[in-house]
Amino acid sequence: MKQLKGIVINTKMQQTAAVQITRRWTHPLYQKTLTKKKKYLCDNQLAVSAGDKVLIQECRPLSKRKKWKIVKKI
Repeated sequence: MKQLKGIVINTKMQQTAAVQITRRWTHPLYQKTLTKKKKYLCDNQLAVSAGDKVLIQECRPLSKRKKWKIVKKI
């Protein structure tokens, strides 16, 4: 199962947190470092708040957009 590290950006939904994952990569031709950001909706059973660093793990689909769960606070 996939695991990713990210930062909680929103906890205004019931039992759901929005986690932003930031990935850095270098362009193969121009050698410029680029940042790519993606937002995942995660099952929030640990009662984390915005700004916390968390580890999320892939799980079965819990709703239309929620397919990740928060494993632990880092």
